[in-house]
Amino acid sequence: MFDFDATLPLMALQFLLLTALLNVIFYKPLTKVLDDRDNYVRTNRLDAAERLANTEKLTKEYEQQLADARRQSQKIIADAQAEAQKITGERIAEAQKEAQAQREQAAKEIEQQKQAALSSLEQEVDALSRQILEKLLGPSLV
Repeated sequence: MFDFDATLPLMALQFLLLTALLNVIFYKPLTKVLDDRDNYVRTNRLDAAERLANTEKLTKEYEQQLADARRQSQKIIADAQAEAQKITGERIAEAQKEAQAQREQAAKEIEQQKQAALSSLEQEVDALSRQILEKLLGPSLV
């Protein structure tokens, strides 16, 4: 089958030279390209994961800030409504006091006018009574 003469070591030497040559020319650059690509993909994945984590963190922060802003705005609105109700209540109370004061003043004026009318009527009644007495009894007896 095989002759173990000088061709066998020569063939082995050719095989080793071809393997070394292919290793230097083809396999090492190919392996380097594959390693570089693997590193590139790994780096991009890590960067993407880091960016995603950052984005999620920022999203949570913004959502928290938004929730805080909503709570604050609702509190401000509730405070403003309470203040408006308080002011409205105070103004209604003032208006009621003023109306009560006006009613009391009007009642006093009516009472004064009533007293003035009664005293005027009393004077007229007295004058009419004298006139009637004078007419009935005569001016000298009265």
